[in-house]
Amino acid sequence: MTFHIIGIGNKAPNFNKEQLQIILKHHIFSGGKRHYELVKHSLPENHQWIYIQSPMSEVYKTYEKVEAPIIIFASGNPLFYGFANTLKNKYPNTEIIIEPYFSAIQLLANATNTNSNQLQTVSVHGRTWKTFDVSIIQQNKLIGVLTDQEKNPAAIAKRMIDYGYTNYDIIVGEDIEGDNEKFHELSLYEAAKKEFHPLNCVLLKKKNHRVIDFGIKDKDFAGLQNRPKMITKMPIRLLTLHLLEILNSSVFWDIGFCTGSISIEAKLKNPEVEIIAFEKRKECKAILNENQKRFGAPGIQAIIGDFLEQDLNKLPRPDTIFIGGHGGKLEDFFLKIQSFLKPTTTIIINAVKENSIQQFKRSCANIEYKIITEHIITVDAHNPITLLKAKSIKN
Repeated sequence: MTFHIIGIGNKAPNFNKEQLQIILKHHIFSGGKRHYELVKHSLPENHQWIYIQSPMSEVYKTYEKVEAPIIIFASGNPLFYGFANTLKNKYPNTEIIIEPYFSAIQLLANATNTNSNQLQTVSVHGRTWKTFDVSIIQQNKLIGVLTDQEKNPAAIAKRMIDYGYTNYDIIVGEDIEGDNEKFHELSLYEAAKKEFHPLNCVLLKKKNHRVIDFGIKDKDFAGLQNRPKMITKMPIRLLTLHLLEILNSSVFWDIGFCTGSISIEAKLKNPEVEIIAFEKRKECKAILNENQKRFGAPGIQAIIGDFLEQDLNKLPRPDTIFIGGHGGKLEDFFLKIQSFLKPTTTIIINAVKENSIQQFKRSCANIEYKIITEHIITVDAHNPITLLKAKSIKN
């Protein structure tokens, strides 16, 4: 197969001479319904159009039956969160010729005279919030966002307000190059209350840098009612993150998260890490959520209930595990997690009681893990804490 992908905008394109020659020499074309309405007047009379629509498996089957080159029309730059990347992944050895147009984010930046030197672009179009959350935690100076109908400018503004990133203004481009083209520069509060044309994209401009302490003060966290001191203390928390090698981790399991202090600091230090946080107490979910919003740490997955009763099969395997609470069942915990460990997974515990320390060491030995680091730390007048780090004997 050969694919020739031509990027177009939001209005009937003025094809150049070379593009018109290519179009008139072929008869198999493809694209969405909107693309067809924009280009059908330029296609040869006896053309065939393959609609790009769900299910994509049927589209691919149709492509694979075609023996002639296929001309595809795609929005903007097909290599920018576009269909060209989809085709390259599906058919890595196929010839794909690409003629890009401006992306929607480029058009928005150009129309609003926005300096794009430090532009960081993400897409939430049909995707989760993950890459968006990473970008706002990093507080990039200028963020371009490709939206969809649910994750629209109002939803984006509300999410940023919820997590305290009100240090941004928002620029919205509606129906760019279309009949209803409009541009708005608004505060997040204004955008959160406004409805926009369904075809839109966004620029987020940072006004000032939001300062969050490198080690958050213990008193600043919301905590369990009547147990305000039940939190991993800040110096121990930072050493724990170091032992977890959180900057090099992609998946982190926090078992017994309580206030969520470890998970939140981990997310702030490494916004790209995927965090699954487990906790038995139901009330801790609301506490975690409140603390996430206080400190601007979206994107932590909380699982409530007895850890030993959880189905772990659908979760990504962890690079690193922190055991903050175990209810005296450490050996059972190790038996449960054993089959989900990678060869390089690190396991950390902070223990006060000697019994917990010995249980951890026995449990490690049972799964062929060895203690590689042991620290004993006392903070203020609190009991000494032993931090233990274990890795597989096989590495």
